[in-house]
Amino acid sequence: MSRSEYSKTRLRKPAWLKRRLPTGAAYEQVRALLKKSGLHTVCQEALCPNIWECFSRGTATFLIMGPNCTRACRFCAVGHGDPAPLDPLEPVHVAETVQAMGLTYVVITSVTRDDLPDGGAAVFARTIQEIRDHVARARVEVLIPDFQGNREALNTVMHARPAILNHNVETVPRLYPRVRPGADYLRSLEILRWAMAEHPSIPTKSGLMLGLGESKPEVEKIFHDLLNAGCQVLTLGQYLQPSTGQVPVERYVPPEEFDKWRDKALDMGFRAVASGPFVRSSYRAEALCAKARGAGRITADRSWETGR
Repeated sequence: MSRSEYSKTRLRKPAWLKRRLPTGAAYEQVRALLKKSGLHTVCQEALCPNIWECFSRGTATFLIMGPNCTRACRFCAVGHGDPAPLDPLEPVHVAETVQAMGLTYVVITSVTRDDLPDGGAAVFARTIQEIRDHVARARVEVLIPDFQGNREALNTVMHARPAILNHNVETVPRLYPRVRPGADYLRSLEILRWAMAEHPSIPTKSGLMLGLGESKPEVEKIFHDLLNAGCQVLTLGQYLQPSTGQVPVERYVPPEEFDKWRDKALDMGFRAVASGPFVRSSYRAEALCAKARGAGRITADRSWETGR
């Protein structure tokens, strides 16, 4: 489908996807600090709808290994093309910025770097270690690419002992050729299965976008697949078309349907679930990690998951 065809099929956003943006000095402070550091965040590169809230709360999700991805997923606003050479000082710069922001819980993700033999696994590991060297009590969550199924690369990351390992399946297998043409659903499940089998003390997490044309039975099948792979934490959010260059939204899922999916997932056995139109992989990540490492189910106020 061409760019012009995408633009013709855009749906009007419903009322529940409109919310008041936070105001205050904290947002500008975080934005200025990140600009000064020269670092990238997925909040900015992926046009995340939660950027105002997260920056205003003094948090951000760091995007390492540059802003250009070697793949071109058709749902993502992150740039793609020839990646820049790795910056050997980037792990130190991330750690220094984490320290300056006063963070004790950090989420690190990356572009996909299929040009690197280990997919960038060593950079993840070094970044985790540098953060711990600068902030001894910091916990680091990583949202990793599939490393092209490289088990040794996965172990490099896991041996660095992240607080939780996140790898998103993103959508149902039927939609992969249209939405994630460079990815493989079974390979993503294997990443999660290997991580849990070899490092069972580290919780695993995955995420799914709704509104791309998936059916309810397909979503339930993914729940089963993730649980069978040992996944304990799940995020569900509304897909939002970043620009006319990405696939259009097929449906806006109402908040009450997200509530039902959350309850369904918890009943099936997930330890922690965040489900709502504005939920993204790293949104309120610390709370989900704490629940994954604890016992029971999330019973706290759920309004933050829906923007209501």
